[in-house]
Amino acid sequence: MTRRFFYILLTVALAMYAGMASAQQLSLGQISQYLNQLQTAQGGFTQINSDGTLSTGQIYIKRPGRIRFEYNPPDESLVMAGGGQVAVFDPRSNTGPERFPLNQTPLDIMLRQNVDLSSERMVTNQTYDGTATTITAQDPEHPEYGNIQMVFTANPVELRQWIVTDDLGTQTTIILNDMTAGGTIGNILFNIRAEMRKRGQD
Repeated sequence: MTRRFFYILLTVALAMYAGMASAQQLSLGQISQYLNQLQTAQGGFTQINSDGTLSTGQIYIKRPGRIRFEYNPPDESLVMAGGGQVAVFDPRSNTGPERFPLNQTPLDIMLRQNVDLSSERMVTNQTYDGTATTITAQDPEHPEYGNIQMVFTANPVELRQWIVTDDLGTQTTIILNDMTAGGTIGNILFNIRAEMRKRGQD
């Protein structure tokens, strides 16, 4: 009984140690390295809108500079970034997407060619809750563009969710699920003009 009790204690201790080892605060260097190595990824997402409503869909990321949100019914909108532009397609409109420069949005921080979160005034806040590391970043030259709050877990480092606060103070939360990094994603998914032609808007 004594030996069995010892093994039980040892198993519990090892499990606790493993849990503690997997939960660690990430440095800005580790997070920057993770983002720079993340070339492609895809999976599902849940979006919490500023009015509290929920949307779901599929997300495709191809760094640098490309991201695509395909929204499930009943929304069925499409948001994509490519060629330095962000385009918002409304399925109820035939006049083409609303477009604006990617570098004037907080998403540009995550999608740029070289992410260096340790640069001066890039990160305005960093916290750790015992499970995840959360950083808030903004363009130091243009804080008026808003900011992005990204949540990461460790071992392995993974991006779990982000909150974008735009230039009007509106917040949108994206929670990632079943994300798979790597693999081939065609550039056509991020081609705004090709999407316009597909919709008869070109």
